[in-house]
Amino acid sequence: MYHLKSLARQGAMRQQELTALAKALPTAALQTRNYQIPDRLKDVATAKDPRFFDMVEYFFHRGCQISEDRLVDDMKGKLSLDEKKQKVKGILQLMQPCDHIIEIAFPLRRDAGNYEMITGYRAQHSTHRIPTKGGIRFSLDVSRDEVKALSALMTFKCACVDVPFGGAKAGLKINPKEYSEHELEKITRRFTLELAKKGFIGPGVDVPAPDMGTGEREMSWIADTYAKTIGHLDINAHACVTGKPINQGGIHGRVSATGRGVFHGLENFINEANYMSMIGTTPGWGGKTFIVQGFGNVGLHTTRYLTRAGATCIGVIEHDGTLYNPEGIDPKLLEDYKNEHGTIVGYPNAKPYEGENLMFEQCDIFIPAAIEKVINSENANRIQCKIIAEAANGPTTPAADKILIDRNILVIPDLYINAGGVTVSFFEWLKNLNHVSYGRLTFKYERESNYHLLESVQESLERRFGRVGGRIPVTPSESFQKRISGASEKDIVHSGLDYTMERSARAIMKTAMKYNLGLDLRTAAYVNSIEKIFTTYRDAGLAF
Repeated sequence: MYHLKSLARQGAMRQQELTALAKALPTAALQTRNYQIPDRLKDVATAKDPRFFDMVEYFFHRGCQISEDRLVDDMKGKLSLDEKKQKVKGILQLMQPCDHIIEIAFPLRRDAGNYEMITGYRAQHSTHRIPTKGGIRFSLDVSRDEVKALSALMTFKCACVDVPFGGAKAGLKINPKEYSEHELEKITRRFTLELAKKGFIGPGVDVPAPDMGTGEREMSWIADTYAKTIGHLDINAHACVTGKPINQGGIHGRVSATGRGVFHGLENFINEANYMSMIGTTPGWGGKTFIVQGFGNVGLHTTRYLTRAGATCIGVIEHDGTLYNPEGIDPKLLEDYKNEHGTIVGYPNAKPYEGENLMFEQCDIFIPAAIEKVINSENANRIQCKIIAEAANGPTTPAADKILIDRNILVIPDLYINAGGVTVSFFEWLKNLNHVSYGRLTFKYERESNYHLLESVQESLERRFGRVGGRIPVTPSESFQKRISGASEKDIVHSGLDYTMERSARAIMKTAMKYNLGLDLRTAAYVNSIEKIFTTYRDAGLAF
């Protein structure tokens, strides 16, 4: 059997042949499997607007189609072949549903004196690893289905990047812009108490984080509420939530973590000549253009890092306006304008887009960083980019995913590329459990060791060449001078995130090659996650 890597390197092979092979391989791979996708999910593959949870389940089952036979073959022990098949099937079945979900309703007395009911949800999809992990979002679009889907996605996301958490998610069905700060604090603290009473929050049980409509402020309220009530005897109480301010136990680099992860995820594939040749473009950032949909936390920091790397942002899509400038948009200037005016509308260094939809414009990279299901079966044929980086959760429906692969567009899936946030949250959680910031114990020792090293080099040179004319100066280079004191907390976080994204990308590429999946990185990422979760369940066994 031919491997894509070797085929891509054969200079004599025409680009059209390689493209055709890449399109054909995912279908060919699936046709050899016995695993059947449940009947209730059969229509998801073609539906324009499927339920979010059904989408995640469908992608999961598609991964199971690829991995089931391999899992049976790798099963050790004295079981017969039928017993091995039954055990594999059973474990795959228990990976599918949501373990726990709670719906909470409580009253709020508004500042004006009127009352209203607030509804919230918390879902724990998988407890194969604890604590479970997932953000809390404030949005009117929050629903039971959305929270379940996002929690399932978190399970596979954590496994994909080797973060030892189960998946969870929470949401409050409110528009935070319609409430005062005092009202938001009351809502957040009451929701925290309700979660704590039911065992849905705790350093070793369930650890929330920021998401859409929430940030450091809300996480600080959650940590304080838990530490002052249910967790008042727990020395690790502040590890009950991540994404906190630095002075409340947060970690440097958490705010920009998801955007930085998107950059590293893109970089690992954009520098891979094999994949770039498959989609008909050149490796590297030089000359690459991109459009970002959503200029919130993730979209802003993604734009910043891509611009620094040499790419050009030619368009920004927001809910209230769209900007276009083929010469490039400066993310810092746009951020300053948005902070001052509360919107990107009216930004003077770019024009409002006057076409049908900016996401259909020609560019190299399209980055959906807003909401789910923005790329569907009706518009996937009109997208003209070469790479889609799913900075948002679930922006592509299964029907659109197939269309994009058939059109030779590289889709870097959400469960990998937006995992920077949960990766750095893991670092913050560890910091809280250790009760000491990274690098604090080694700063002075490393700095003095490096200066001793320079002195040793100087003394060695002087012993060899003498001191005629004075001492031989040994000065550190500019790059070494920056590192002479050792790694700061931010350095450690950035390095850890970079390594995590690189290692996970290599694993996805290896799996795609192993199963001949071509450009179908999503299925490769799900296969990796399924195999890791399967191993945990297989080795741990069932409690009863």
